[in-house]
Amino acid sequence: MLEALGVPAELSARVPAEQRGPGLGRDDVRLMVSRGAEVSHHAFRELPGQLRAGDVLVVNTSPTLPAAVTGRLGTEGGREPVVVHVSTCGEDGRWAVELRTPDGRGSTRPRPGGPPGTVVRLPGGAGLVLTEPLVPGAARLWWARVDTPVPALLARYGRPIRYGYTERDQPLSAYQTVFALPSPDGAGSAEMPSAGRPFTARMVTELVSRGVQFAPLTLHTGVASAEAYEPPYPERYAVPAATARLVNAARAGGGRAIAVGTTAVRALESAADDGGVARAAAGWTDLVVTPARGVRVVDGLLTGLHEPRASHLLMLEAIAGRPALHRAYTEAVRELYLWHEFGDVHLLLPAEEPH
Repeated sequence: MLEALGVPAELSARVPAEQRGPGLGRDDVRLMVSRGAEVSHHAFRELPGQLRAGDVLVVNTSPTLPAAVTGRLGTEGGREPVVVHVSTCGEDGRWAVELRTPDGRGSTRPRPGGPPGTVVRLPGGAGLVLTEPLVPGAARLWWARVDTPVPALLARYGRPIRYGYTERDQPLSAYQTVFALPSPDGAGSAEMPSAGRPFTARMVTELVSRGVQFAPLTLHTGVASAEAYEPPYPERYAVPAATARLVNAARAGGGRAIAVGTTAVRALESAADDGGVARAAAGWTDLVVTPARGVRVVDGLLTGLHEPRASHLLMLEAIAGRPALHRAYTEAVRELYLWHEFGDVHLLLPAEEPH
């Protein structure tokens, strides 16, 4: 249904909100609110008035890594430049990576992956060797062996992943949310859990003062496909026992569990049992939330605006329903909302109960 909805290129957010004019902050984005089929338009700073005391916001604390690094194909003498997008560390120490071609404007374009044995020379004398596709038959992401500690390599030579719709490179700080916490092992997200980006310390304080609680979890996001719109791959996550208790208590008391970002939905739903009770859990999740599967713990979602063919829309449809989602996205295009990680946000809530 949404595939027919064209999103004009000018609706791509090309720079962070705080760079769009003097005196602006990262919370100077717009907020569209869907309550069932009812849609309203707000500034993000009006979010506290859209929530209720007793609600709990479930937030992802994964930090964003400088996950793009430039290399060259081949052994000594290789000349073809490539950009390696580093995605996820596997249990056996290999890393899932995507090789991209520089486009000459600071971003990249897709290139075929493989074949096995492909060598990439990295900065500082490090090397990478592709071993096999992450998913058999898919060519974009590959498992690779890297002969140096990858977190240290990225910390020294990496930069944030950047796509062609953005205007220029940004510092890593532009890709960190207020909820991000460093991991002891250097793990993090290849791409920013961007729904949390507009939050500021002041906003968090105001929400807490109004009786809205925060429940942290972690899901380290891999490299998305900006072009192919593939389903998400398995990702590492952890839902602490305290978060599970907080979510269960809030819902039992009439509050709502509202996920900040699709990553928080994936993690929390992975930790939910068939009866809709959250529990402590950690490991790898391959859960794909669809309308057929539905949601068991999540009552609402704060998220960015997704491309009409993006697989994340199945998750939004599971939460809001297809007619409500179509109505909201039609309004978003008409009202010139901005898309992508530096863009505006959308709060999906259940329809209001009649009094």
